Amino acid sequence: MNINFSALPLSELSPGQRGSIYAVLGPGRGVQLRLSALGLRPGAVVQVLGYGPGRGPILLEVNGTRVALGRGVARRILVIPEKN
Repeated sequence: MNINFSALPLSELSPGQRGSIYAVLGPGRGVQLRLSALGLRPGAVVQVLGYGPGRGPILLEVNGTRVALGRGVARRILVIPEKN
């Protein structure tokens, strides 16, 4: 797989920042299918709404739906941040 170096993990976006999903990496086919069912697939635009306290989950909006993801899963989703 040729990784685009402008892509970064979803967990590194700041609250309010938007990005387009570039790739979903591992950990297994079941997790990838579940994320796809939530709308988290390559090409989808996501916006980080906020972070839970401490090492809590990331609250996102994708296709008008709010989704909470653990940071471990969010690190496996590569996004290309939108330019402001």
